[in-house]
Amino acid sequence: MKTKIFINLPVKDLNKSIEFFGKLGFSFNPQFTDDNASCMVISDEIFVMLLVEKFFKTFTTKEICDATKTTEVLVALSVESRLEVDEMSAKALASGATTPMPAQDHGWMYQKSFQDLDGHVWEIIYMDPAAQQ
Repeated sequence: MKTKIFINLPVKDLNKSIEFFGKLGFSFNPQFTDDNASCMVISDEIFVMLLVEKFFKTFTTKEICDATKTTEVLVALSVESRLEVDEMSAKALASGATTPMPAQDHGWMYQKSFQDLDGHVWEIIYMDPAAQQ
């Protein structure tokens, strides 16, 4: 069995988060979705568990950081082209995201980032294999 990754993120309003990420083209596994959580499908091996804060707290004794003020993690997703970076970023901004950083173009890597409704930072990146060499 392939290793899978599950990123667990606390959210204030589960329905608003589902709506936001749905506008970006992500689907949700109904088998792992209820009033406390929703399983957002990134790929066959990558999932994001959006957990209502009260439910998230049952998995940790630590305080939940306010992602609008502090950063604990940057979630980076690769896409197939620069155009996809621009398109996903535009969809995120149109759906209520904010931009924490300007676009970065390193020649071999192009990226834009956005903060979701709860302040979590997502980086959308395209790495050009030809330019990496």
